[in-house]
Amino acid sequence: MTGSNHLLDVYNIKVTFKGDDGAVNALENVSFHIEKGEILGIVGESGCGKSVTSLSIMRLLGQKGRITEGEISFKGKALTSLSEYEMQKIRGNEISMIFQEPMTSLNPVFTLGNQMIETIRLHLKLSKKEARKLAIDMLKKVGIPRAETIIDDYPHALSGGMRQRVMIAMALVCQPSLLIADEPTTALDVTIQAQILDLMKKLIQESDASIMLITHDLGVIAEMADRVIVMYAGQIIEDADVYTLFDNPKHPYTQGLLRSIPHMDGDEVERLESIPGSVPSLQNMPKGCRFSTRCAYVTEKCLTESPELLSLSRGHSARCWLLTKDNAGDVSEFHQVFI
Repeated sequence: MTGSNHLLDVYNIKVTFKGDDGAVNALENVSFHIEKGEILGIVGESGCGKSVTSLSIMRLLGQKGRITEGEISFKGKALTSLSEYEMQKIRGNEISMIFQEPMTSLNPVFTLGNQMIETIRLHLKLSKKEARKLAIDMLKKVGIPRAETIIDDYPHALSGGMRQRVMIAMALVCQPSLLIADEPTTALDVTIQAQILDLMKKLIQESDASIMLITHDLGVIAEMADRVIVMYAGQIIEDADVYTLFDNPKHPYTQGLLRSIPHMDGDEVERLESIPGSVPSLQNMPKGCRFSTRCAYVTEKCLTESPELLSLSRGHSARCWLLTKDNAGDVSEFHQVFI
């Protein structure tokens, strides 16, 4: 299962959450890998399973969520079979995560310094003085002004953008092998956003680390990612290198996402396209293809049978009945053929 240069392998995982009305599957048949030194982008609308995928890797699904099928391997070690104590040694050290919501990710009753220094001393075994100096240096690197003073402040004294930068500093301070970044620049202005993205790139160059970048911003993906996974309703529906995905997307959903973003050379009076409808709820998934309720090219087969993720060419896969290995063009070209 594990490739020779793979840092992380996620193989056919299924994640189930227990609710008041029974169990629901948040992820199904999700498989991908991340190579050493690679930036993998994950895109899709809210509710598609991006954050659940990242929390599955960190084993932070809470009491009601669990991985019911599949395996996650990091550096050849099966994370799904580790004890909680063993996972604690990996979290924040070898695998770090920048969480989506900075307002609730920092403990309000401890200073920023206490929270950063605790992480550093736990994983790097430094003295309190050395850990404090390293924390201040890291805060400066992510653009925090007056870091020597702010390190002694409580989270409530900082704006949302400043808190997000602190979260990024905490995630990077132990120089992890894998950084999972869930919407890392959401609360930041464009200047700080560029600084943070540059900092993440430097992490790759200096330590041969890898990044799993989750974002709604396709511009950030185009700038940062080597390879892109598109998720929809708890499944991967397309997987390709970043150039192939932007130049030659195959799945109707991916095409819709790309058509919904403005272009510098576009007609200023032309309306942006949108994908009709919304992501189906976990409790009410379509029987066949999960995108069938919103797809312009839907057929009878799409309504009754779920497609597999089909390898179209080297490094490019898509989950659509309108595509075949021998006939992997734009789905709109084949619409008449299949109906």
